[in-house]
Amino acid sequence: MGVVMLSASLIYIGGMVLNDAFDADFDRQFRRERPIPSGAVSEHRVWQAGWSLIVAGVIGLAVQGWWTAMFSALLAGSVILYDAIHKRVTLSPVLMAACRFFLFLTVASVGERGVTGEVLWAALALAAWIVGLSYIARRESRRGPMAYWPLVFLAIPGILAWLVHGDNPALGVILTGLLALSWTVWSLSHTVARAQPHYGRTVSGLLAGICLVDQLAVAPDPSGMAVYAGLFVVSLLAQRFIPAT
Repeated sequence: MGVVMLSASLIYIGGMVLNDAFDADFDRQFRRERPIPSGAVSEHRVWQAGWSLIVAGVIGLAVQGWWTAMFSALLAGSVILYDAIHKRVTLSPVLMAACRFFLFLTVASVGERGVTGEVLWAALALAAWIVGLSYIARRESRRGPMAYWPLVFLAIPGILAWLVHGDNPALGVILTGLLALSWTVWSLSHTVARAQPHYGRTVSGLLAGICLVDQLAVAPDPSGMAVYAGLFVVSLLAQRFIPAT
């Protein structure tokens, strides 16, 4: 599990680094405070570091088995494709969601049961959350009223949990569902129907809410709920030092 977590994190961080490399020309024109145009680091070094991190992460996952190797390749491909074209296509939130979707399947493929139907539904729920979150996040750098259709995607995890567990919901499902719903409403309250919306607070709240979406996926088994609740708190505390945007 430690190797899987480290490898997936290397791909994640490598994607963050390559994002700056792909955006170097844009940043030279519009965001000269970024590391490459400001001269804090050379563009060549950024390319080198980004590719090295992603390759190392894929190798660490690929040795776990053929299915894991395939999903890790799809994960890395989604990350690289997002970095390369996200500023030129309107469907970039879907690409971001694909990264989370394949991450979910990659890790599940290492487990004893592998990628089951339940895992696919949980991965789709998380992907839907990322689509809604990412479309709202695009408003941080743009002006104009917020479109409300992305909110439908934020509701999908709760809807799927109700469809799967609605006949006989466990206490964990009910409590996690109420917590996720309350947190979503609170996060959106900074943006929806406000004359001066604060997109940053909404986005940071929904990013921390990823932990609650994951918690909802495992809610029928209360033994692991404390882990996700703890990660949710850690995410909120970390945002005091690292802006979530």
